[in-house]
Amino acid sequence: MLLAAAPASAQGRSKSVKREHHTAVVVDLDSASVIEADSLIMASTDSVMALIPEKSPYDFWEERPVQFNPDPTRAVWMSALFPGLGQIYNRRYWKLPIVVGAFMGLGYATSWNNNMLTDYTRAYRDIMDNDPSTNSYMNFFPPNTAESSLDRTWLTNLLQTRKNYFRRNRDLCIICMVAVYFVAMIDAYVDASLSHFDISPDLSMDVVPALMRDAYCSRPSIGLSWALNF
Repeated sequence: MLLAAAPASAQGRSKSVKREHHTAVVVDLDSASVIEADSLIMASTDSVMALIPEKSPYDFWEERPVQFNPDPTRAVWMSALFPGLGQIYNRRYWKLPIVVGAFMGLGYATSWNNNMLTDYTRAYRDIMDNDPSTNSYMNFFPPNTAESSLDRTWLTNLLQTRKNYFRRNRDLCIICMVAVYFVAMIDAYVDASLSHFDISPDLSMDVVPALMRDAYCSRPSIGLSWALNF
């Protein structure tokens, strides 16, 4: 809107100012016509409203919900810092009990197998040194069991087998803990990368009868054919 107003004239430098007649010019953008009025307030309402945009720029200042977009690199580092933090960062809280439960279970199994390995290793070492004063292997039997009634060859083989068994189980639990640690990191990275992956809910499967020909048979076989649409 263009406004052109004639300046007011003053008589000399007297304190009283004479009010002059002002002319306002309103340009209608739709009809490209010029409208004169004594004041801007007297302009045509339609012409003024045509200059007002339908949507105020202040509408962009309204609060809008911010979509959470996790960073895959940060999710990996948080999961590496402590297993389960990456899942919390990705807001996948239901995965936290799985990760923590796996570590607690494997940690308990590792500790238990290591204690059993320590006991059987000491017992096997005592039975192999031929020292009568070191007989920790008798702790595995009832108190009223006589050592002379035991077959030392059988007992030696049994202690060695049990020692190897618990060592293997302890090592396997440690390997599983390391595997869970890396799986938690991979899960945090993949979950953060695919957090906004567009998966259409329109999934369907078509099942229709079909005739299948076999090279070894002259007659066709009757079967079913299905297709997944996604």
